Amino acid sequence: MKANGIDSAAVITTPIPEVRDEALAMMSRRYLIGSSLAIAGASSIAEAAGPAPATVATRFAFEAHVTVDAPLVVGPSTLGLRRIAPITGGTVSGPRLQGRVVPGGADWQFVRSDGVLVVEAKYTLESSDGVLIMVTNRGMRHGPTAVIERMARGEAVDPQDYYFRTSAEFEAPVASAYAWLNRAIFIGVAERTAKAAIIRFHEVT
Repeated sequence: MKANGIDSAAVITTPIPEVRDEALAMMSRRYLIGSSLAIAGASSIAEAAGPAPATVATRFAFEAHVTVDAPLVVGPSTLGLRRIAPITGGTVSGPRLQGRVVPGGADWQFVRSDGVLVVEAKYTLESSDGVLIMVTNRGMRHGPTAVIERMARGEAVDPQDYYFRTSAEFEAPVASAYAWLNRAIFIGVAERTAKAAIIRFHEVT
């Protein structure tokens, strides 16, 4: 519709420059406000989460080659099939400790109903310079049934085929060169042979 030669539709639909500029400015302000809120929110989440957790590192300390006799089978108990493996000796070698395993300890163990072997070995080490160190080593071993059956028959089995890990506590004379053993956590990566348990002890740093 035209009035006085002016198209009224064009008047209504044609944006006024000032209105257009104000609309663009408002959109920019909204964008900036939204971005600021997003950044502030991400910062708050990061602060709430706190610093990144510390990583766990270990260093190899020594290896114990612990010889054992055939286990004495006690029989079923409240915990599982209980048995005792006498410790007959062995050797210790590594960058931080060398010596031998003193005969006379034992590994008190039981087999749980789910097939997991739980071990608790108590024995004594003697360093190459004559210092006695007590050991309490607790852990567990499990794997596929066929692998465990092969181990029970005394066959050689790749340690990668089963899980055998321990946590060890040491008690060394406080005035000795081995007092550092009293002040650290140690994990053992173990394997089993027909006549021995081989444990590689790593200090958690």
